[in-house]
Amino acid sequence: MGAGPGSVYTAPPQATFLQKLGPGGAATLALALSSALVLLGVPWLWALARVLRQARRDEAAPGDAILVLGRQLDEGNPTAVFQARLAHAALLWRQGLAPRILVAGGTTGRAVRTEAEAGRAWLVAHGTPAEAIHLEAASQHTVENLFHVRALLRSEGWGTLLLVSDPLHMARAQATARGLGLPVRCCPAASAPPLPGSLGWWLRAGGEAFLLHWYWVGLGYCRLFKIHGALARIT
Repeated sequence: MGAGPGSVYTAPPQATFLQKLGPGGAATLALALSSALVLLGVPWLWALARVLRQARRDEAAPGDAILVLGRQLDEGNPTAVFQARLAHAALLWRQGLAPRILVAGGTTGRAVRTEAEAGRAWLVAHGTPAEAIHLEAASQHTVENLFHVRALLRSEGWGTLLLVSDPLHMARAQATARGLGLPVRCCPAASAPPLPGSLGWWLRAGGEAFLLHWYWVGLGYCRLFKIHGALARIT
């Protein structure tokens, strides 16, 4: 949907790439690409080091809710990566680290149900009681996942989140959560594909490094030029 005066832009269900960018997105993407090239890849390598370091850190400890970040569905069903995230969240719940699981993700791609709904169905089918599961079903990507979750946390009075995603996604998810002022502990789902050290793993690590670099560039750009519409989504 668009953003009116004083409102925050959110992408519509099944948003295209351009719709997901939102205010300032195209400019910051161009700046991230050009800065990585001009500086001979150094910013990307810096971000890659952060991605790899964060992938190995597990900060599991008691919290108020376990947040599972969504992932685009495959023919309406959770992918292997999403299933690994959900399984790890269920494990943390069974260990008593938090009393509830919060699954995030709206209707993306060509799916007819939300990522959150698909995640809840998977959790219930694998033994998690429905009353322990809460949904954030409006978001289209990681930034919106966490933006909408922040509003829910404030309304419910919850505090610390155990943030669950696949290991290579954790650095970007953590940076985004911190930008939004969310108290999180990172709990990577170590079993999520691709296999560590494989070509697919390195390709995903490289992609996540660029996305993290893009996030940092975008945050700095929006603060420098006071792009309030974009800042409202990420801070």
